[in-house]
Amino acid sequence: MTDYSDFRQRRQQSVWHSLNRLMIALIAFAVIILIACAFVPELKNMREQNARLEQLKADIAKQKEMLAQRTREVDLLKNDPAYVETIARDRLDLMKEGETIFRIESNARPTPAPGMRKHD
Repeated sequence: MTDYSDFRQRRQQSVWHSLNRLMIALIAFAVIILIACAFVPELKNMREQNARLEQLKADIAKQKEMLAQRTREVDLLKNDPAYVETIARDRLDLMKEGETIFRIESNARPTPAPGMRKHD
């Protein structure tokens, strides 16, 4: 009978040993999950900040382009009399003495007022 009791004891030790291993694995898994949960918001925050950084870089590039365009325009206004004359004629409707300016308007159809019907 001692052979069977020894077998039962070994079997119980084996079961407890397996349960201990399973418990350790579950605890390790839970710790890994907790660590991952702690870093997920940080990763999301980092992605949002990277997207914001890219947007700001694009805005800076646009602003630099606009600055270069405005700087060129200021330089032309200061140093190019022909450009100043063109701007004066276009934007301010100025003309030289004895000159007549004809403006050609586009053929845009006027929209009918509310309540008015189109005649067929």
